[in-house]
Amino acid sequence: MFTEDKTFNYSDFESSPLQKGEYENCSFVTCNFANCDLSDFIFSNCSFSGCNLSMTKIMKTAFREIKFDGCKMLGLRFEDCNRFGIEFSFENCILNHASFFGMKIRKTNFKNTQLKETDFSGCDLTGSVFDNCNLSGAVFDNTVLEKVDFRTSVNYRIDPEINRISKARFSLPGVLALLSKFDIEIEH
Repeated sequence: MFTEDKTFNYSDFESSPLQKGEYENCSFVTCNFANCDLSDFIFSNCSFSGCNLSMTKIMKTAFREIKFDGCKMLGLRFEDCNRFGIEFSFENCILNHASFFGMKIRKTNFKNTQLKETDFSGCDLTGSVFDNCNLSGAVFDNTVLEKVDFRTSVNYRIDPEINRISKARFSLPGVLALLSKFDIEIEH
């Protein structure tokens, strides 16, 4: 099924599932997808605003040029998605306990987003921006962080010995988190 240029308002897809298919230039506004199975769906040039996508299954789901704004997205496993043409941005979202393990998501924008305990292990985030994000407990392990902008974000812990951080941007005092593993005292 192919659906184009449609707006879905206040739909509860948990109780009445969205029909499997391809959605292009669609808007999903204040919709509930919690615990839904969106496996094998294709979303292109779509926006999700104020939606709850927590614990949604996204096995082989295609997200192409997608904007998530004000969405609750707890526990999503993005590494299970269809990676061909994957492109998305996140603004004002709660993206805690999500996983982007091993993904190549260069130039992704995260703005005003909570990413608590989110897994970026083995991920290529080259040129991405974390603007005013909370990265408490986020995992960066063997992650490519070249040219990533962390200047306005907080609570990250990044080990420069196991991550590639060339030309990444940090601000004071946040940059001191790069030294946290050395158990040293830094005085002002």
